[in-house]
Amino acid sequence: MLAQFGARQQTERELRTQANDIAASIENLDGQGQIRILGNLRRALNLEGVAVVRFGPAGRTVDVLPSGVTSADLDLVKLRAGETLSGGRGSLVFAAAPASVAVPRTQGGTEPVLAVVVLTRKVDALLRPAVGWFLIAAVCTLAIGALVAWRFGRALSRPVRQAEAATRRISAGDLSARVPTSARDSKDEVGSLIASINAMAEVLERSKGVERQFLLSVSHDLRTPLTSIRGYAEAIADGALPDPAEGGHIILSEARRLERLVGDLLDLAKLESRSFALTLGPVDLVDIAAGTLDGFRPETAEAGVTMELVTGDEPTIVNGDADRLAQIAANLLQNALKFARSEVRVSVESANGWARFAVSDDGPGIAPEDLPHVFERLYVSRHQPQRKEIGSGLGLAIVRELVSAMGGTVQASAADTGGACLSVLLPLSSVAAR
Repeated sequence: MLAQFGARQQTERELRTQANDIAASIENLDGQGQIRILGNLRRALNLEGVAVVRFGPAGRTVDVLPSGVTSADLDLVKLRAGETLSGGRGSLVFAAAPASVAVPRTQGGTEPVLAVVVLTRKVDALLRPAVGWFLIAAVCTLAIGALVAWRFGRALSRPVRQAEAATRRISAGDLSARVPTSARDSKDEVGSLIASINAMAEVLERSKGVERQFLLSVSHDLRTPLTSIRGYAEAIADGALPDPAEGGHIILSEARRLERLVGDLLDLAKLESRSFALTLGPVDLVDIAAGTLDGFRPETAEAGVTMELVTGDEPTIVNGDADRLAQIAANLLQNALKFARSEVRVSVESANGWARFAVSDDGPGIAPEDLPHVFERLYVSRHQPQRKEIGSGLGLAIVRELVSAMGGTVQASAADTGGACLSVLLPLSSVAAR
């Protein structure tokens, strides 16, 4: 409709211009000259109709109007005033321009008569090719738009389909499934979703591996003392053991080892479920460190390992449970003794509102990729050295849970002595601040 309206206006403007030019050129021609020029103009200008219509004194037309134009379309008042008219009916557009034509008189001579040059042209004939091209262009545009939308739709939905397939595999138990990533995907919301799914899969896979390792380690730690207890008990029962007292001592030692393991498992379960109680109060970490070192001195002397305590001049007071803090210190020292060659160093210091309790050894150290995981339960390093079998292997996990319950954090780093440094950070008590 807009194209047709524009074509009609353009045709009206053209016909008005042509009618004015023709009216100006035929005023001084005789009747035969007018007929010849109108015929030529009709063929040259592709007109449906062209005529010079004369009006009598009463306003009646003397000549025949072109087809489609009536006397009602021509306003004689405006034409006599020299105004050019234009309009249309249906697909026909017309223009009428006034001209003065000399008409011979019967008595001789001529007299001027109002004549109107009327031109007509059909618009649909002009629009038909344009409409065809417009339809072709519209179809091509729609086809190209559909193709581009299909390509973009597939490009956008591809990572979503891949993410759905990966999550189905993960839910089915395949924790090694990952969503393929690209540099372009990482810059939008879909890329963030893919990264989150892959991170979740990695955590689940690692958790499953740690869980399997946990069960294997606990099974081994349970089986070893049980085997010793069973063997010595059978030997005593059969009377095959030369010294039953020695066998009883070994059975008692292995039973205590089992008791420690079961106690650690129960402590860890309570800590993870937050079903334990802490008796909080002001505690001096220097006293905790000194008391723990005194308890380990016989063991370290037998192993040939020296211990050093480094503290400040003033007490380091934290708000914690004294028994649990002693358990934390004992677990850290026990872990250091597993790997120390000749030295263990314990330090207590405070700065910026935090107290730091650190235990360092001169052992083989911890690989950088293992540092974030050493406080996980029964974590085994990729480059784990040969170590002494002391404890249940759950000590560091218990340390992390206890420290977290008291509002602190744990850290693992390389020590100045060449080994590992495991430290605990706890907020200073308000008593220390005063």
